[in-house]
Amino acid sequence: MARAPRLAAGRARALGLPTRGTTNPNRLRRVDRWVAHAHRDLLAEGEPLVVDLGYGSSPVTTVELAARLRAVNPRVRVLGLELDADRVAAGKEVADPPGLDFRRGGFELAGARPVLLRAFNVLRQYTEEQAAEAWTTMVGRLAPGGLLVEGTCDEIGRRCCWVALDAGGPRTFTLSCLPADLEAPSDLAERLPKALIHHNVPGERVHALLTELDACWAAAAPFAPYGPRARWVEAVRLFADRGWPVLGDRRRRRLGELTVPWEVVSP
Repeated sequence: MARAPRLAAGRARALGLPTRGTTNPNRLRRVDRWVAHAHRDLLAEGEPLVVDLGYGSSPVTTVELAARLRAVNPRVRVLGLELDADRVAAGKEVADPPGLDFRRGGFELAGARPVLLRAFNVLRQYTEEQAAEAWTTMVGRLAPGGLLVEGTCDEIGRRCCWVALDAGGPRTFTLSCLPADLEAPSDLAERLPKALIHHNVPGERVHALLTELDACWAAAAPFAPYGPRARWVEAVRLFADRGWPVLGDRRRRRLGELTVPWEVVSP
């Protein structure tokens, strides 16, 4: 999809551009455990299909996704999709537990209709307009009631941001980090998804959120002797006390998360 019009054309072929393919074990653990907690209702019944789009040069994060989601429901089926045939072949060479498969495909999802689609680190090479079209294409291929989780993380999964979308559009925005890896929460700005990264400027909502969170982090400095995690928890508590609608409980905060409704950051 070098240009936006090419995504709309040729529905029979795989849609998209190959990613760089970099991956590491446990890179996506933060988003996996969030999905298993926040959206376990999608996974709890029957044999739900989950698609991992653009898993990269190694299938390790797809295999990990299957293991983590099967803690919710042992009958979860996971399909890894890649545009590169060699990457698909590498996936098929891994141990093949029941319900785990790999196939060539892109934004069209190779005809699959998953209840959950994880698409991480696949849209940064596109323009904002192309990324929005990819959102529409992917959401349109979900099963009824399905969810797309699209985002970006660093190479070892210490800094992550993602958006959860359904047929009605974006629903939530999440920051997730290892607090010890931060000088300030705004360090996460480099990992904002394509829909937000160009809007981190004064006057935009996502910039206001990161600015306020930095101020709360500074105010939470007295908690630093108890460790970065305690400081993050206090910063998020202060953030909520200042009127920001924080979703999730204290346990999620202790994991280095902050989730807000999408309208809080929507451009």
